[in-house]
Amino acid sequence: MSDGFSLSEVARRAGVKPATLRRWADTGVIPDYDGTWTPAAAAHARIVARLRERGHTLKEIRKAGAAGRLAFAFTEDLFPGDDRVYSIDDAADETGLEPALIERIQSAAGTSAQDGFSEDDLQLLRYIAAVLGAGFPLVAFLQLVRVYGHAMAQIADAEVRLFHLYVHEPLMRDGVPGMEMAEEMEGLAREILPLASPIMEGMHQRFLQHFVEQDVVGHMEADSGGADLGRLRVAIAFADLAGYTRLTEELGDELAVDAVERFVESVENTLPDDARIVKTIGDEVMVVASDAGGLADWAVGYQQLIRNERPLPRIGMHFGEVVYRDGDYYGREVNLSARVVARTAGGEVLVTRPVVEGGGAHLAFERIGEVKLKGFSNPTELFLADMRDDSDR
Repeated sequence: MSDGFSLSEVARRAGVKPATLRRWADTGVIPDYDGTWTPAAAAHARIVARLRERGHTLKEIRKAGAAGRLAFAFTEDLFPGDDRVYSIDDAADETGLEPALIERIQSAAGTSAQDGFSEDDLQLLRYIAAVLGAGFPLVAFLQLVRVYGHAMAQIADAEVRLFHLYVHEPLMRDGVPGMEMAEEMEGLAREILPLASPIMEGMHQRFLQHFVEQDVVGHMEADSGGADLGRLRVAIAFADLAGYTRLTEELGDELAVDAVERFVESVENTLPDDARIVKTIGDEVMVVASDAGGLADWAVGYQQLIRNERPLPRIGMHFGEVVYRDGDYYGREVNLSARVVARTAGGEVLVTRPVVEGGGAHLAFERIGEVKLKGFSNPTELFLADMRDDSDR
């Protein structure tokens, strides 16, 4: 990496005139400028430019910089250079991928090729070309890239926000001077950033092994029923906390969020091996599994396990054919399961006829009747699932 940039190069990167950049440096708006445009100073200039676009005055920016609120600019030299010198046609020539395909891949990942490509970008495209060249279907690969892009964006967002909340903010509250704060943050970031990739790689390998094994078992046990390509037969459960809105009013947001975190953690820690949480939306959790009977057993057992907790969760279940796309599950059967939980009371497990037919070794199913669910023209037969009484066996 170069030790410094020219004034014109930094001005171009920041999107301002060199005279403007010089004025910012002369008036102390860029505190880490010492006569050389280092990567950190250039990054700070870009932040100043963005703040100016949002209407902040130089006085406000100077004060924020002195207080250390803009200290993230000092970590700029931890990242690889971002010199985008290749066009999309250059990238196509280098990798053998068509320009239109490169654009589709970039779009799926949630990134853009408008600013050109760097050496690192080209290497990434070479890896992608190798995957496709090995015979992996394009339609599946684009979905995988979307999942990667969404997951990595969420990871990066969490890394930045948690670093800010638990490192940056405490330093500011302690009144640490801006330069000292920046040096401390850079030192910590320099130590932990190289560890992120091996940690994620280790977790990826562990989860990959788990889901490969579950997929093999699922192929042996599941009745495919002639499902079309891209469709699966799965059990879908939605679980949420009854009375959560009232809970937020009574306890406040932070304590209510703590209750949700405990709820989600308890679900994760008790699920059967073939089940996983697909997503959480507020206080609601969506769970998918290959074995309807096993998931029903879990749902009833879970309610028994936490029956003394407040607020009580409610769980609705269905089993059917869904569309699998981009790491998520879609279709009528998913919507039906979500509607079932809306009709469930706290502490209950309501299921549909296909779940009852899937069994549940220790369960009894009490027929509630046919219920009209919102968004569905035909009524749905619902059952209350509970532990089987020993006397009934």
